[in-house]
Parts: sequence; C-alpha cells; structure tokens
Amino acid sequence: MSPGSAALTIGELAVRTGVPTATLRSWEARYGFPRPARPGGGHRRYSESDVDAVLEVLRRRQEGVSLRAALRDVTPQPYPSRSVYAELRRRHPQLVPQVLSKRSLVALSRAIEDECCARAAQPVLFGGFQHEKHLRDSLARWDELARTARATVAFARLSDPAGPVDLLGRRSGRVVAVDLPVEAPLNREWLVVCDAADLPACMTAVEMPGRERAVDGSRRFEVLWSVDPQIVRAAGRVAASLADQYAPGWRPADLVLAVDDPPRASADLDRAAGLFNRMLGYLEASDR
Repeated sequence: MSPGSAALTIGELAVRTGVPTATLRSWEARYGFPRPARPGGGHRRYSESDVDAVLEVLRRRQEGVSLRAALRDVTPQPYPSRSVYAELRRRHPQLVPQVLSKRSLVALSRAIEDECCARAAQPVLFGGFQHEKHLRDSLARWDELARTARATVAFARLSDPAGPVDLLGRRSGRVVAVDLPVEAPLNREWLVVCDAADLPACMTAVEMPGRERAVDGSRRFEVLWSVDPQIVRAAGRVAASLADQYAPGWRPADLVLAVDDPPRASADLDRAAGLFNRMLGYLEASDR
C-alpha cells in the first residue's frame, strides 16, 4: 500500500464497514489485519482495498466461516520468506551478520535467556530449536522462562506433534511446542526472541552451508542479534505470524500483541552493540 493511496482514518474505516474501531484494533493486534499504512510514522491510514477486505471478511462470516479462516483468506502473506533471519536482513539492512562458532552462539543465546529470566517483565518469548532433541535438552530451562512470560512458543520439528505439550512428559500450558513442516525454513534456524518493554533482545542464526554434519567445534553460524526495540518487535511479529500459520489457535485468549512500533535504540546503545560485535570478532579469531 503506498502512502498516497491510504487516506482513510480508522474511524472512517469503521463507518464505511460497520466494524467498531475497537474491533479493528483487536483484529490488528491479534491477526495483523487490517494492516495500515503510517505515513511519516504517524497515525493509521487505510485504503479502499482495506474497506473491500473488511467487507469480504464480514461476508464470509455471514456464510458461517470462522473469523480466523476468513481473515486468513483475505490477508496477503506479510512475510513471504517464512524466516525470521531473512526478514530481519530484508527489513533492517543495517544489521551486519557475524559468523560465530556454536560455542559463541550458545553463550549469546544463554545470555539473552538469562537476562530475560532475571529482568524482563511479562515478555513474549519465541525460540527456534530446529530438532526435537534440541528442544528437549532446553525445555526445562524454557519452562522456567515461561513462568513469568505472557506467552512462550518453541518451534521444532516434532516426532509427535500434539499442540501445547511439555516434552518432559507432562501436559503444560506454559510452553507451546509448534511443529514445523518439513519444508519450513525455520528447520535450519536458531532463534531466541524476548519481546519485552523493559528488556528487548533477539538473536537469529542459520548454519553455514555444508556444516550441518560437522563436529561441534567446527560448526559455524551466520548470526544477527539486536537489543533495538524496533528490531526485536519486528522479529517477534514474524515469529508470531509463523506460529499462526503452523499452529492456528496457539495464542492465549487474553494475549494482545503490540501493534505500534516502540522507539528506536539510542545512539549510545548502537555504539555499545558495535563494541560488543567487535569483541565477539576478536574472541572468535582467538579460538581458531
């Protein structure tokens, strides 16, 4: 949608469609629909195509189609790559990937998890574990993280997908295990996202081609990480959208995800991140 074609306010969209503004905001927060333009970073603006899409949802609801199915049918896929890593590269080209060993990647991942557990207030958490074995190895840790989270989602290729199941052997509502289809790009992605107002942090990595069968000491991953609130929010939105695709109904009834972008990281935080990246580079070089 180009800014020039989006002239309607949310109030005008409500009048044109008969859907209250509160309902439109709820749909946007829970389902990413309708997706407004924000010219110059300002207020929501909608186009005539948004009016048509909302009316089509109402028509399909009258035919007996569920709201989720109706929204899915009229909503274009916002993240065509189905990869958090690829979407961050595409949407935030200022992020510079680093090649890190598995050892460094584990340390970075654990640091984010530890800080999230210690300091984040009611975060929304996403983890990408690739294989069920990796999820089993980390599940006790993530179950603990989930105690204070609003929602916790773990992506993995599962041998026996059964919805929100604690793979330690007991039913659990804390960690939602999302089974990945065999063709999903997330099958080769390592992912940690902690979307919290007081401690945003994310890391996503893909293994370098040809390294999948290498011994742990020689495995290398191309890594993106950030504590910029806008980048973390973007990572969380992609992960939530993928969970919607692979496990419809995963969201708790009371979970409303933020639809507004938080402020960008300060220049001081950017400089600190750059310093940390340089330090990681020296540590990697000394390990080889």
